[in-house]
Amino acid sequence: MNYKREVTILLIEDDPGHARLIEKNLKRYVTNKIIRLSDGQQAVDFLFSEGAYAQSVRPSPLMVLLDLNMPVIDGYEVLRRMKKEDHTKKIPVIILTSTEDIREVSRCYDLGCNVYIVKPVDYDKFSEAMQKLGLLISIVVVPDGE
Repeated sequence: MNYKREVTILLIEDDPGHARLIEKNLKRYVTNKIIRLSDGQQAVDFLFSEGAYAQSVRPSPLMVLLDLNMPVIDGYEVLRRMKKEDHTKKIPVIILTSTEDIREVSRCYDLGCNVYIVKPVDYDKFSEAMQKLGLLISIVVVPDGE
């Protein structure tokens, strides 16, 4: 298996304002390609080359930034589906959400998330969190796809 540092970031976020803030702040710290999807169904189709993405090849290596509260299919179900399939279970998933409930945090780790980050409401704290996330992304090593 080959290992690469330059991962493609799949941002799955239904709130356009949050998505822009995440992208804008991350791009200050990383040069990784960012692909944005706005609901869980798009994410599942993209990850499993189904629906609108049936003819496309998923980039590899890949890292997912996943919101939980989304339309069509929520982030919990996206995470569950990813972690049960051999060809997607090794993709790192970072939950990036406003949900602070410890039961939800535990649920996500039980489903297989790698990191759980609460999006700060305060803009400066949000920017600082994205800087730290960018630093993590810049040093993480991710397995290439199978």
